[in-house]
Amino acid sequence: MSRASLFVPLGLFLLIVVVGFVGFSLNDPHKLPSALIGKPFPEFTAPRLGAPEELLDRADLLGEPVLVNIWATWCPTCMAEHGELLRIGAETGIRIVGVNYKDDPAKALDWLVRFGDPYDIVIEDRDGSLGVELGVYGAPETFLLDADGTVVHKHVGDINPRVWRDAFAPRVAALAGEESE
Repeated sequence: MSRASLFVPLGLFLLIVVVGFVGFSLNDPHKLPSALIGKPFPEFTAPRLGAPEELLDRADLLGEPVLVNIWATWCPTCMAEHGELLRIGAETGIRIVGVNYKDDPAKALDWLVRFGDPYDIVIEDRDGSLGVELGVYGAPETFLLDADGTVVHKHVGDINPRVWRDAFAPRVAALAGEESE
């Protein structure tokens, strides 16, 4: 066996490592594209969490900028972002609407009592149909809508102080500036 043939497996291994590294670095899950950016939030009709006889629709999201946060009690990352949503709601005054995604309503209501409720309203999406319309990959995901209900930004993953500061706060400030003109 020649000495050069010993380097072939090493070369193949290095090639696989480089291809894998480049491939994985292109898949940042927080930068998943959304076909909804610049388009109206989809039409929907769904019950309000805790009041199933009260049906909510797209019109309930209009009139001012709003964060629409997809969450569930079975989602550990949703728990990680919950405190930040409470802070954002208290400090900024932006309206936050929750979409309780594929969850048990009783568990969701208990969660909000135990950990605090950052939401102005919570839409019950028990079967995930609204999530399908939104192109949701999982929970948590958050959409920023302008006053007309147009999707301005989408974030996949938790809202943490860095994400709020870098991705949402500048857009919310820009929307507030547009409203005051």
